[in-house]
Amino acid sequence: MNNGWLRANTLHHSAFRDLGRLVAEKERLGLTVSLCIPTLNEQATIGKEVVVFRSELQQRYPLLDEIAVIDSGSTDKTLEVAAGFGADTYLASDILPQMGPKRGKGENLWKAIYQLRGDIIVYIDADIKNIHPRFVYGLVAPLVYRPEVKYVKAFYDRPLASSGGVRPTGGGRVTEILVRPLFSLFFPELSQIIQPLSGEYAVRREVLEVIPFPIGYGVETSHLLDVYTRWGMDAFAQTDLDQRIHFNQPTLNLGRMAFTILQTFLSRAESLGTIAELPDLNRVLRQFQAHDDEYETVEFELTDEERPPMIEVPEYRRMRSSSDVTQPG
Repeated sequence: MNNGWLRANTLHHSAFRDLGRLVAEKERLGLTVSLCIPTLNEQATIGKEVVVFRSELQQRYPLLDEIAVIDSGSTDKTLEVAAGFGADTYLASDILPQMGPKRGKGENLWKAIYQLRGDIIVYIDADIKNIHPRFVYGLVAPLVYRPEVKYVKAFYDRPLASSGGVRPTGGGRVTEILVRPLFSLFFPELSQIIQPLSGEYAVRREVLEVIPFPIGYGVETSHLLDVYTRWGMDAFAQTDLDQRIHFNQPTLNLGRMAFTILQTFLSRAESLGTIAELPDLNRVLRQFQAHDDEYETVEFELTDEERPPMIEVPEYRRMRSSSDVTQPG
């Protein structure tokens, strides 16, 4: 294992607090940066995120060239709130509609590659209660200052919120129970990524456009495996953002998440030759809910469909090869 990677590529957001210097270097390099916030019914938190990022990272320090919300079809006022505070808003189903609608966070992230114009795309989840500019600049800065870095992941303490208050730790349960053990067994260098499932990361377009995207929970795991096998650990950096407070999923929901992630992992490991050919796998997850002394069986058919690398989409290739590469209408 490359033990030096952890020391050299694990950073803290405070190293990048000089935003004037960061913007100057970004402009010297001629880079553009787009922020994508994927949403589904996030009216309670999306307004604050847009306000913070727009006021601090567009108006005060022009680090972000665009702030975009890409929505899965919210039934609340997510899009109205985001637009009211100045974000560009899109329905994922309206982007590349000829490819058919699919719903999932990974779908929104993939559609952002087509819709947004930045050389760097930074993804931030919409449910962060303690939002701060560091969630963006802490991830973008390593890509600006270090040309060899291609993909920057966030990590943080994740307090576990409950009806009794907030416990100081306890988040990242799927990581510690599933993903880190899998990485440790099959891709031990990747076990140095402290929070592989974090929803906050910044990536160079040249990377995003050549890797496939599962449309659901497997997207972050898939990204790490694909970037690692193509470019190695030196393509990664990770930034400590201190703390992230958000809604924590119930255990049954985490089980469904883990089931989908495991499918993605096994599929990737098989295609890479890391494990032998798999048999046909069952795609139905069985869970139980207790009602007094009765147990109800609940079954979910879960398959993480996948979008191809964006560079393979003819409309994207035509748009990028145009001499006027701007946000498509």
